[in-house]
Amino acid sequence: MHDDPGLVAILAYDGLCTFEFGIAVEIFGLPRPEFEFPWYRHQIVGLDAGPMRAMGGVQVLADTGLEGLEQARTVIIPGWRDRAEAPPQPLLDALRAAHARGARLLSICSGVFVLAATGLLDGRRATTHWRYAAELAGRFPAIEVDAQVLYVDAGQLISSAGSAAGIDACLHLVARDCGTQVANSVARRLVMSPQRAGGQAQFIPTPVAQAPRHDLASLIEWVRQNLEQPLEVGQLARRVAMSERTFLRRFSEATGMAPKAWLRHERMARARELLEGSTASSERIAELCGFRSVESFRVAFRSSVGVPPSVYRERFGTAHTP
Repeated sequence: MHDDPGLVAILAYDGLCTFEFGIAVEIFGLPRPEFEFPWYRHQIVGLDAGPMRAMGGVQVLADTGLEGLEQARTVIIPGWRDRAEAPPQPLLDALRAAHARGARLLSICSGVFVLAATGLLDGRRATTHWRYAAELAGRFPAIEVDAQVLYVDAGQLISSAGSAAGIDACLHLVARDCGTQVANSVARRLVMSPQRAGGQAQFIPTPVAQAPRHDLASLIEWVRQNLEQPLEVGQLARRVAMSERTFLRRFSEATGMAPKAWLRHERMARARELLEGSTASSERIAELCGFRSVESFRVAFRSSVGVPPSVYRERFGTAHTP
């Protein structure tokens, strides 16, 4: 049983970032007849009088003006036309009011500069494209800017990195609302990986490696097949005949994450799959995902996902005992 995920308001403005806008419309605005539950309703909220110009010579007509934010459960800010331009005060006021009502605000790429201007990110962690991270931190020192990740979920405030990372952030929100199986289904329709492990570090220009990292690719696949084992960094380094120091550096270069953080991500992804699609007990899932006890599994799952495993299964589980 899935709750109604509510209305998604997608902001449009003169000078609209077309790709980022398209991401939001594709994920939240496309009909999903494959699902037997209500999908998101969506509307285009115009900041400027239409038709609004978008990159590539496209023109966009909005469904409504800023008053459309008043009923939205989710607001998407798909980039911003000029990072140096202060967003109009009516937009900032409308976003603050939506947040105060409990709406989720999600920014894609440079859209975080609009969120930052509201002051809602002060004292919180956020991200943006790695090229803009230093500028964001310099202009808004009260924000903890993390340039290493694809997106940051701060509850009601979600920020994503470069344009394509907006897909990751939007799919993450779908998973929050509807479960990972539904998010995975949407990802398959997009023909993309459901969850990209890693961060922006893998996209930042670095010297070309002298040889392909086939050793790490095979190791990663081996780990995914052996998550029930209590894997340690030293053990993984030995499997690819590296010192721990070299392994840590090369693994982070290849994935954008430290080995322990990546392993935690993989264990949680596997646990969510099992909670949704199997009738295995929490004790068995803890064992299959490599936790030493069911108590440590429950603590880790709640810390990562925000709810206990039992609540997650009750909401998103599809397998039932006959």
